[in-house]
Amino acid sequence: MQELQDAPLAPLTTFRLGGPATRLVTATTDAEVIAAVRDADADGTPLLIVGGGSNLVIGDKGFEGTALRIATRGCELVGTRLELAAGEVWTDAVARTVEAGLAGIECLAGIPGSAGATPIQNVGAYGQEVSSTITEVIAYDRRAGETVTLTNEECAFSYRHSRFKADPGRYVVLRVRFELSDADGLSAPLKYAETARALGVEPGERVPLAEAHETVLKLRAGKGMVLDPEDHDTWSAGSFFTNPILTDTDFAVFHARVRERLGDGVEPPAYPAGEGHTKTSAAWLIDKAGFTKGFGNGPARISTKHTLALTNRGTATTEDLLALAREVVTGVREAFGITLVNEPVMVGVGL
Repeated sequence: MQELQDAPLAPLTTFRLGGPATRLVTATTDAEVIAAVRDADADGTPLLIVGGGSNLVIGDKGFEGTALRIATRGCELVGTRLELAAGEVWTDAVARTVEAGLAGIECLAGIPGSAGATPIQNVGAYGQEVSSTITEVIAYDRRAGETVTLTNEECAFSYRHSRFKADPGRYVVLRVRFELSDADGLSAPLKYAETARALGVEPGERVPLAEAHETVLKLRAGKGMVLDPEDHDTWSAGSFFTNPILTDTDFAVFHARVRERLGDGVEPPAYPAGEGHTKTSAAWLIDKAGFTKGFGNGPARISTKHTLALTNRGTATTEDLLALAREVVTGVREAFGITLVNEPVMVGVGL
């Protein structure tokens, strides 16, 4: 294992923000990961797990404790079964499955970060979520002091949520197993209207895997959601807020606020989210509350390509970013009565 003292963490995040860690350990095997976790737990040392850094907001003071960077590698594809080490680069893994002619995660192309983070957040985009294909997650259970294998059902997946996120200090993901499908080189049925429209087909249809993969990459790039060191619109955590899920009663109240503020002819986005619940769009709320693309005059601003991404224009601090996020949250709440919830994990800070 590589070990550094007073180590900068900002370069390990897609925001490029945050202060140093007291100690940074880089583990390249599952055994090294477990050993580092056990050492920290035995000493009572605070532990921060770092994968691809695409979902972290680290405070300017940094992290007083051990930051464990998981850099394990391993991609095993047997038939339609895929097993990924937690440190595998997610975008590379998706590309491999497309090349192999297997469907199930092709619309999750271009999402930055590591494979081990995907079950924690139940990563999803363009009509797919990893919960639809994950069969098992192998993790180190810090409470039990042993490696465990959790089935899909035991992971308790829901929208951008899981057992791992509900109990954030307990599990360290080591490996993730997926069951993909062989549809003779075709994608899974397209669920997202924007993707289908870009491909010139109807929702529910299938297209060649490579076409679905490339189309999603182009759509994401157009929104600044594919990492590019030269493009400050990608110095972000992607979507900073989750889409609100409202009860039918709360949605009716929200709908009335929309009509009052924007006029009787304006209909907010509404998607089924289980019995008695409706999901609406955080991006729509932000835009209609007056926070349009490029909003802000300081070093932290809303992306010029997508209202849901808060960005570091190159010289921002974490406090600059949080000030912008709080302004957006307050503005949306005052306009529509909905409190947005951050998607990235906050380390040493909060909204």
